[in-house]
Amino acid sequence: MFDLSQVNHLAVLAAAVSAFVLGGLWYAPPLLGKIWMREAGIDLAKAGHPARVFGGAFVLALVASYAMALLLGPAPALRPALHLGLVVGLFLVATSFGINYLFAQRSLVLWLIDAGYHVGQFVLIALILGLWH
Repeated sequence: MFDLSQVNHLAVLAAAVSAFVLGGLWYAPPLLGKIWMREAGIDLAKAGHPARVFGGAFVLALVASYAMALLLGPAPALRPALHLGLVVGLFLVATSFGINYLFAQRSLVLWLIDAGYHVGQFVLIALILGLWH
């Protein structure tokens, strides 16, 4: 069903790096990091080892980038790629987070930060895959 031989692996790698960098900026203390840590109840003194956290985050960004590449197919046109990135980020990922956050009684602010990142992540991944073929 999915043919990895048709995937531009360098574009996928670049998309994953871009998503990882976006997350680093998005969750940095000068931007949304301090608010996110407060809303999520994160205590940096008790957080997991940074190598495990960042390594795992990059692997997951790589998996998400491969998934988008497989959904888009080889040589996707830019506009449909961006549209799919928006649909995946906003209507699949953000709404799924919303369901979990409602049951976990997480704040709207936390959902907006996390959902906003994932919308941006999938649009950025789609942008790179739509431009690089």
